[in-house]
Amino acid sequence: MSDIDDIIAGGGLVFKGAPKGDPNAGKVKTKAKKKKYITGAHGSGSARQKAKYREQRANRHK
Repeated sequence: MSDIDDIIAGGGLVFKGAPKGDPNAGKVKTKAKKKKYITGAHGSGSARQKAKYREQRANRHK
């Protein structure tokens, strides 16, 4: 019960922020963002089709 009494008397709980460090430490690098996959140059038919759609979308309002 002393923990609860300390919280009530002390003004509540204190939440600390996230630890400082490298913001990219937890991120996963995927092949989908590499240039060969974006341009469809690695040989996959679906990647070529996606690249075609990306190109069409990029040129849509030019």
